[in-house]
This record gives sequence, C-alpha cells and structure tokens, in this order.
Amino acid sequence: MNKVVANADEAVKNISDGASIMMGGFGLCGIPENLIAAVRRKGIKNLTVMSNNAGTDDFGIGLLLQTRQVKKMVATYVGENKLFEKQVLAGELEVELNPQGTFAERMRAGGAGLGGFFTPTGYGTPIAEGKEVREINGKMYVFEKPLRADYAFIKAWKGDRWGNLVYRKTARNFNPVMATAAETVIAEVEELVEVGAIDPHLVHTPGIYVDMIFQGTDYEKRIERRTVRPRPK
Repeated sequence: MNKVVANADEAVKNISDGASIMMGGFGLCGIPENLIAAVRRKGIKNLTVMSNNAGTDDFGIGLLLQTRQVKKMVATYVGENKLFEKQVLAGELEVELNPQGTFAERMRAGGAGLGGFFTPTGYGTPIAEGKEVREINGKMYVFEKPLRADYAFIKAWKGDRWGNLVYRKTARNFNPVMATAAETVIAEVEELVEVGAIDPHLVHTPGIYVDMIFQGTDYEKRIERRTVRPRPK
C-alpha cells in the first residue's frame, strides 16, 4: 500500500517513447517541475503531452520542446511560448487546441468512463470541423470525445504514503481531473506525510487514483508574467 518512490527519476523509469502524458498546472502554477525535468534527463521522445498550456520558452513543458521530445500538444492556451509557435509553424509539432472548459470536461469524461458529450462551445468555428453536430432543443451542439492518457503527472501541495492528495489554490484547477483520466498516475508533492496526518475531509484526490508518489525538491514556482502597479508616493 506504500506508494512512495525515491524521486522523479525512479518514477519515470518505465516510461517509453511515444507515451501520452497529462501534465497538471495552470500557467506555471502547480506544474510537475520535478517530473518534467526527469523526462528531459531520460530523453523520452515522440511524446503526446496534454496540458492547459505549453509553459514558457525556458520553463515547464518548454524545456521538453527545447529538446524536441514532444510530438503533439493537446492544450488550450499557448500564447506565452515563442518556441512552441516556431515549431508549429515549421511543421515540427502537432497541436490540438481545445476551449478550456471543453478540455477539462473531456478529461472528466475520460475519468468517468463516458463515451463523450455534446457542448455548444466551438460550434460554427474550426473547432467543430470533422465532428458530429446535433441540434438539441433548438440549439446546436458539437460532440467531443473523452481524453485519457498513459500517464498523468500531478503536482500537489501535500500527500501521504497512500497517495491521498491536497492541492493549494490555483494548482487545484487541472490536477484533480487529470488524476482520474490516466492509466498510471504519478504525484509529486511539496510535503510528504504519514497516513492519517491529512484530515479525510480535506483530501482532494483520493489515493485510489494515485500509483506513485514522491516528495519533490527545489521548486522554482516561477511567475509567468509579473504585473505590478507603482507604489503610491
């Protein structure tokens, strides 16, 4: 029942070329920094990465774009990464863009074992091209298929040895739903505690979804775009 592994390198040792990986986080908040670095060191290639965004040129998933390890990105927003844009325009990187809510719901459907869902979002736009469209109660809807992956890289604030996880603030956006939609779920946490140290009422992701867990180190927690206002004189 003890799901603890020594570190990120131990956690990714069995991941091979061509794997599909969900990576949690929103912008640069709540991203699995240690696991991304371990994948880069391991040199796994031809990856399909599913994440809200593609990081920045020199951080997050951007580190895997630098080394050409990503074959395809399934994402919602990629505007902060010039390297991503360059690779897409050069035909070096395949991209599948999703409306943000659709992206979250596709993963929720994958985790719930659903065959898909109809949404009005994207109707009449390129998002709907090649997809089933249906009129429901006088409104047009687009059919979206569920998303699942071989692996999910989850970043949590706190976790115990059974894999029960607690997220903090923005990190709770995509990490929990990804934890339900992958065959193997690997969680890195800032604080690893003993079983019983977390109030069961505060658990966001139950340990039944988590296969491996380890305590991460050296988190940078960068700010994607720092915006400040002048101090009053």
